[in-house]
Amino acid sequence: MDLNRHKEIRKRLAALAGEKEAGRIWNRAGKILKETEERYGDLPKGQRFHAGYIFPAAAIQLASKEILKDPLPGYRAISEVSWEKSRKMGASLGKMAKIPGFLPFFVKIWDPVSRKAFGEAAGFRNVFYPRKKDEYRMDIVQCPYRRYFEELGTPELTKIFCINDEYSYGHIPGLEFIRHTTLGTGGEKCDFCIRLKKKGRQ
Repeated sequence: MDLNRHKEIRKRLAALAGEKEAGRIWNRAGKILKETEERYGDLPKGQRFHAGYIFPAAAIQLASKEILKDPLPGYRAISEVSWEKSRKMGASLGKMAKIPGFLPFFVKIWDPVSRKAFGEAAGFRNVFYPRKKDEYRMDIVQCPYRRYFEELGTPELTKIFCINDEYSYGHIPGLEFIRHTTLGTGGEKCDFCIRLKKKGRQ
């Protein structure tokens, strides 16, 4: 894993805490990330994709708290960059939603995609509901983001990645994204439902 994939966060840290402090945080985060990779050297292959987001974020947050004695600058930098990327993804999906047939296809592919990317092999535990036409629904009851962020001492970061879904899927024309609770905000599950918006339904 390489912190260079997350240069946007370093830039945001520099804006919040100054270039000198951002450099100190980045150097320390690199060492923490290396220690984390050694700690989880036997991480299952299916979890490594998500670890590529979890471990660097935790390292940056831990370094920021250590050097600045304040959890907020690191949290702000990580969340703002993450949410900005999710908004861009949502905007791209919004454009694609104008393509005839895209939204029914998008809903349909969530079943195989989620079982692979968010299934047990990836460190999640889910409740998958029976398929319905133009709707996909599942609950996540165990999540590697919550697990590893807690183990690494940065549980506050979990909700950032829960909120990503809202920015990615919550504003797509013609699609409803329904969520009531998340593990990252103290709930017992992350409920996830996307469905085509029907005329007359608010």
